[in-house]
Amino acid sequence: MNLRYENIRMLGKLAVITAVMFAFGYALVPLYNAICEMTGINVLALGDRNIPGAIEALPANTQVDTSRTITVEFDANSRGPWEFRPAQRSLQVHPGELATVMYEFQNVQNRRMSAQAIPSYAPQQAAAHFNKLQCFCFNQYTLAPGEKKSWPVVFVIDPKLSRDVKTITLSYTFFEVGGKTPAAPLADAATPVGNGAGT
Repeated sequence: MNLRYENIRMLGKLAVITAVMFAFGYALVPLYNAICEMTGINVLALGDRNIPGAIEALPANTQVDTSRTITVEFDANSRGPWEFRPAQRSLQVHPGELATVMYEFQNVQNRRMSAQAIPSYAPQQAAAHFNKLQCFCFNQYTLAPGEKKSWPVVFVIDPKLSRDVKTITLSYTFFEVGGKTPAAPLADAATPVGNGAGT
């Protein structure tokens, strides 16, 4: 009789311990978040809260001049037997606005080749205000026979650019490295868009 009583008593103790452990584990998450929020240890506890109007409270990018639009035309010239062209011919952007355009290149030769691009701008005064954050012209590339590549040009036009400038032409001349490097085209003699792609 005593043995059965001891077993029942032990079972009761285990049930109470199990219930306490479950309750403690269940309470850990809100308790952890509350402690972290008060102490500032874990910024995720603050970030998880839904704060009405938090998105609307973010400041607007005041560097973008939405009062004017500039048309950027893209041109491509090849000095060799390969294909090189912009994915789009023009793009309208606001000064201060981040923009991206893709250029496509294919080595149509039956040999490997290394090449690099030289940029030029028209009008010439735009060059100082055309800020490229990423550009394939920064590097040389080696392509296998028939290999195709697409490269981005990420740029921002400085809002300090004269208001007289309504259109900028960004022109690239792609040449093979190892041969004679051609001079960059003069800005005022940049090839009009539509005549420089491809061959």
